[in-house]
Amino acid sequence: MTDTKTCIQEIKDKVKQFQAERGWIAQHSPKNLAMSIAVEAAEIMEIFQFVTTEAAWDVARSDEAEHVREELADVLIYCMSFANALDIDVAAAVQDKLEKNRRRWPVKAKTS
Repeated sequence: MTDTKTCIQEIKDKVKQFQAERGWIAQHSPKNLAMSIAVEAAEIMEIFQFVTTEAAWDVARSDEAEHVREELADVLIYCMSFANALDIDVAAAVQDKLEKNRRRWPVKAKTS
């Protein structure tokens, strides 16, 4: 799987299948999933907790790169689980939110 060749629905389906095979879907209420997203996001923050902003940019070339990748995957898996649980079309939700953000923060014309 790569970003350029995988659609969101395919990821949602793989996550749902993984959870169904283990009997986890019953425990994945919106409340539990929202909490899990926050917990996993906090694990990403922990990696960067005591480093400078400049040093944080170097993480991709450090021993922590795989750890960051895994924690990001955990966040995304829980986000896909949340979307599955609440039947949210992720692509449509992102597109709608981007449009709202465009209206809220329009690009300012450059002045000469």
